[in-house]
Amino acid sequence: MSSTPGIIQNALESKAWPFQEAEKLIKRMEKSGIKKDCVVFETGYGPSGLPHIGTFGEVARTTMVKKAYELITGQKSKIICFSDDMDGFRKVPDNLPNQEMLAKYIGLPLTQVPDPFGTHESFAHHNNARLINFLDNFGFDYEFSSATEVYKSGAMDATLLKMLGAYDNIMNVILPTLGEERRKTYSPFLPICPRTGVVLQLPIIKRDLDKGTVTYIDEETKDEVEVPVTGGHCKMQWKADWAMRWVGLGVDYEMAGKDLSESVKLSSAITRILRSTPPEGLSYELFLDEKGAKISKSKGNGISMEEWLKYGTQESLSLYMYQSPRKAKKLYFDVIPKTVDEYLNHLRKFPSLEGKQKYASPIWHIHHENTPDEEVPVTFALLINLVSASNAENKETLWGFISNYSEGATPEEYPLLDQLVGYALVYYNNFVKPNKNYRAPTQEEMSALNSLKEAIEQLPEGTEAGDIQTAVFSVGKEHNYDNLREWFGALYEILLGQKEGPRMGSFITLYGVEKFIDLINHALVRR
Repeated sequence: MSSTPGIIQNALESKAWPFQEAEKLIKRMEKSGIKKDCVVFETGYGPSGLPHIGTFGEVARTTMVKKAYELITGQKSKIICFSDDMDGFRKVPDNLPNQEMLAKYIGLPLTQVPDPFGTHESFAHHNNARLINFLDNFGFDYEFSSATEVYKSGAMDATLLKMLGAYDNIMNVILPTLGEERRKTYSPFLPICPRTGVVLQLPIIKRDLDKGTVTYIDEETKDEVEVPVTGGHCKMQWKADWAMRWVGLGVDYEMAGKDLSESVKLSSAITRILRSTPPEGLSYELFLDEKGAKISKSKGNGISMEEWLKYGTQESLSLYMYQSPRKAKKLYFDVIPKTVDEYLNHLRKFPSLEGKQKYASPIWHIHHENTPDEEVPVTFALLINLVSASNAENKETLWGFISNYSEGATPEEYPLLDQLVGYALVYYNNFVKPNKNYRAPTQEEMSALNSLKEAIEQLPEGTEAGDIQTAVFSVGKEHNYDNLREWFGALYEILLGQKEGPRMGSFITLYGVEKFIDLINHALVRR
């Protein structure tokens, strides 16, 4: 059932990138004249390494475009999450156990490499299961597809035979992009060696279109070996494989990282050779680690999906994926608290939004029509600083502070806040506590701290956080801090043992005036 014209207009006027992508897809479908009962979105996964956050990001972002497309058109659609698990095992990732064992299986399809963790039928099965489990926990609506099963089932046979017939044209597209040595051995078809089971990268010496076979020379036995291109006896080389999927699965939309821009062009050219229309898609920037290096499955740098969820909510991870997909972003642990609070801020504002503003909010793209209505009275950053100041070791202690700050607040009434309390404890212990370094105040700072203590003590009971913040601000000015950031920075280092910290008015209100004065008293005698 289609949305009303008013909703569609508001969605398009929002200029949110998922709606812009949906518009591009609509135009593609109109231009190509394709009429379908169900539009197909695809995401790809290479299970040569453990699933990483970029894999999740692609599914999350594609889901956002899918939902936007459905809202505008009222048409059915689906996401196919395709695992290239028949690919040859080229190298052993650094972040895996049993390295020596794995090294014995170089060249075999990933579904034929033993699972180094000992939990699944193969390394690919292990990685596929981890990805499926993660996507299921997020509630994504998708169909999982295994390359091994697709090839062996014959589902791609018709497309593979088309590609065999277009062999020369495909070679003419790919060869100019290769170096001289690689050209000598390149073939879009990679035979699976009947003798060893290895995915071979060898030149094809014969092709038989009637029989649907290719022939190569076995480097060890020197025999000519003829194999069918169908039934899982051959796998397509990467760029040709991508085109094969687009044609065989009828893919209408697939986004890809900017590092694959050239592959998109070549795969699109092959798709046109097969008389099909390439899918629409978004070219997104890559995630970088703290040092600015590309996140790699084999290196295991950056943050994993599981690691993010130790310290932040699912919704915060979805928000991070939504934000500026065309910009490269560093992805390390410091971004988690900031993103959690950005999510809470968007959630707080969402009920007041109308028209195009509603569809421009990340909240709609994360939750669609199922937006939670809980308002969280305390920021995540403030919770982390509360743990830091109070040395709390359990939720009960933190909830004691929260209940005083927000009268009557309980974990049952604020389940999201209760989640954040748990995350704050873990984040503090793993990232803040190991780096805490209290310093003693200088004589000038001791004078300023005594003034701050007097100012806070003189405030009437129940003073609002904003007025407390003003009092702290005023003390800094009285003590000639031309740059008040230096004043607040000194407070963070002296009272909390860290370089950065909370908005002081809110922190003092949450922590309690008496306890804050105790922090000052302890700091004044520190040597």
